[in-house]
Amino acid sequence: MSEHPLGATYDDGAADFERLAPSLWNPMGNALVAAADIALGDRVLDACCGSGATTIPAAQFAGPDGEVHGVDLSGELLALAQAKADTLSLNSVQLAKADVTEWAAEAPYDAVLCAYAVFLLPDMDAAAAGLVSSLRSGGRFALSTWQEGAATQFNELLWKACRLERPDLAETAAHPAVENLSRLDSVEKLTAWLQGLGLQDVTVAPTPGRVQLSGSLAWSLVLGSTYRTLLPADPAAVERVRQAFLAELGDDFELNTDTLIATGVRP
Repeated sequence: MSEHPLGATYDDGAADFERLAPSLWNPMGNALVAAADIALGDRVLDACCGSGATTIPAAQFAGPDGEVHGVDLSGELLALAQAKADTLSLNSVQLAKADVTEWAAEAPYDAVLCAYAVFLLPDMDAAAAGLVSSLRSGGRFALSTWQEGAATQFNELLWKACRLERPDLAETAAHPAVENLSRLDSVEKLTAWLQGLGLQDVTVAPTPGRVQLSGSLAWSLVLGSTYRTLLPADPAAVERVRQAFLAELGDDFELNTDTLIATGVRP
């Protein structure tokens, strides 16, 4: 497959992405997998699986007779996920570098997971409908997304620093992910959206979170996520952004990671 811009972004930032795993991705990944109610022997799709924060616990719940497919655009993040699966001898894990919106499964899944990623899909509604269609009748769709207010101060300070070097950002339309997020960021909106996909027994659980960020870890969050697309191309300008941003953020910043964890059942 040709290189996808989003895959390249996460390839470049894979090591920084992984630095957030212990404090953010892993705890929330465990919570999402628990909500999905995965049973022994289940077939599971982890859509946009990243470095395996949901893939690994899903495989542990599904057991050796289960089958867990992790699909992501980033080969570097998949390599991290594979290393974790190998370390734990989780032979049920099968990873693929692919666009999940084009993923064709050989058989329906018992559960489909999507952690902090459905809002990154270009046509979110169509992509989510495709994921739901890959479930068997009675299968569970489980996702996590940011609740309204999450990372608000972090976002504002980063944009402020980036605009000093990139005045064009002030004129640039918001990334589609921002609009998508705004459609999912409350219990009421996310419930209605999932019901609109035809899912039943929808539950949405607010999951509060706070992560303490040193300056180094805060910058890793920028480099290890789609935030890095805001940065200027010139390395010297990037360094000026880093210094300005961290000066305002401080060296012990409390990041709001309030999350919504939702599940629904395909009729």
